[in-house]
Amino acid sequence: MRIQLWSYNYAPEPTGIGPVSATWAKAMTALGHEVTVVAAHAHYPEPIYGKRLRPTRSTVDGVDLIRLPLWIGRGSAKQRMRQDASFAASLMAALPALPSCDVRVVVTPCFPALGTAIAANKLDKTPWMLWVQDILPDGAIDTGLLDPDSKAAKLSRKLELAAYDSADRVVVISDNFQKNLEKKEVPTSKISRIYNPATVGIANLPRTDFSGAPRILVMGNIGYSQGLTKVVREFESSEKLRELGAKLIITGTGVAAEELRASIRTDRVEMLGMVSEQRLQQELRTATFGLVSQLDTLPEFNFPSKLMNYLANALPVIASVGPESEVASVIRETGAGWVVNNSVHGELADTIAQALELPGELLVRSAAAHRFATSNLTSKAFASAFEEQLEDMLGIAPVPTREVPEVVSDRHARRQRRATDREKLARSRDAVGAEHRRIAHRE
Repeated sequence: MRIQLWSYNYAPEPTGIGPVSATWAKAMTALGHEVTVVAAHAHYPEPIYGKRLRPTRSTVDGVDLIRLPLWIGRGSAKQRMRQDASFAASLMAALPALPSCDVRVVVTPCFPALGTAIAANKLDKTPWMLWVQDILPDGAIDTGLLDPDSKAAKLSRKLELAAYDSADRVVVISDNFQKNLEKKEVPTSKISRIYNPATVGIANLPRTDFSGAPRILVMGNIGYSQGLTKVVREFESSEKLRELGAKLIITGTGVAAEELRASIRTDRVEMLGMVSEQRLQQELRTATFGLVSQLDTLPEFNFPSKLMNYLANALPVIASVGPESEVASVIRETGAGWVVNNSVHGELADTIAQALELPGELLVRSAAAHRFATSNLTSKAFASAFEEQLEDMLGIAPVPTREVPEVVSDRHARRQRRATDREKLARSRDAVGAEHRRIAHRE
């Protein structure tokens, strides 16, 4: 298939959606599809990549990458909305020049770009799949960026529902996301849940040793919805964790980073900021736990990708989240860690201290994390799940599994597969065209 991925964020952005979209594009290319990514100029989580006034095109890791100009700014709600709108406008302007494709996969956010996706579908009738990473405008309303009674919020709701209606398929990244959409009367038959993959690689084996000073790792975006200032306060006030020599290590950055840094009172909490891929791998290897935190006072409008990277590294997880959240559900079902009710003060520190006194249990939970990751979080499993959904959406029968002679190269096999897909798509379009002509003649 010739697939276009519209993704606001893309590598080299180190956190959030960027690494996930890059993993998707490379994995789909490895399955033999022709992937073109249409992304904004790199800008997240900090605008350190300069500016571009014109689109650029390059090939990165075998993927055709088109980047569009962006009016960068996230310092206020107004700036963020302007930035998002500028990407939607760039997409609309670029539409006539984009290469043709068999299907589009559109990532949200960027929320305003959904209007462009709807318009593109009306113009060229290309089927499209909506891939929901954050549920908007729920997130903007719940975090105070949008007044729920404002005209902007009402228009956003209309755009959201119009996108669900226009898309041929909607892929969500959690079961709770699916429940959210079903409450908005999106047909269940239209929704599929595919977990995001690990973006840092899968550990070869579970952990076998948890000796050494305890290190609790927090990685990724630092936003207000994680409630990390509360986590730091509770961690630093725990006498038991002080006696155990435990350290809280925080990597990444975000809109709440400076406020978080100002809340630190001891040398038992370290904020490393953005780190290199090598340093992040080192922190993952030496950590005792991975920590995921979410305020349970907010509805669940996103699903932290850091969880998948902890599990991929066979790292036991401490989840300080709402008891009904998707993160809590994954941890309970996998047995890969501990769920802490973050509305109960002191429970987080007590749970960490108790877990540190049970090294055997740490090994068991590490093995559970590794088992889940190897079965569910590899890039191949992730891409295969998307391929299955795309083939079903387009009416393409899956290619039967058969042995390919060793003399046939992987590249040749991929070419054969692409030719088969195109032939099936052409037959399907010819049949639709014939039916339209028959109806027109009858009228």
